[in-house]
Amino acid sequence: MAVKLDEARRAQLIAEFQAHFRQNFDEQLSEFRAAEIMEFFLGALGPQVYNQAVQDARAYLQQKLDDLDGEVYESEGI
Repeated sequence: MAVKLDEARRAQLIAEFQAHFRQNFDEQLSEFRAAEIMEFFLGALGPQVYNQAVQDARAYLQQKLDDLDGEVYESEGI
């Protein structure tokens, strides 16, 4: 599954890449170069980060489901 960004988020990330390179490497990146670097990282890291986030969410929900009785148990005693 390819990570797809909306135009506003894409533009924001490109600007952040440009700022990062300017501040940390003293290098001016064109919008084209910044976009290419971003696309590389999205392709290389995007699926792994996405899959990890899905697994983290699943584990969190599973933990809540496993403790459902403890969370919502109502005593039936008279």
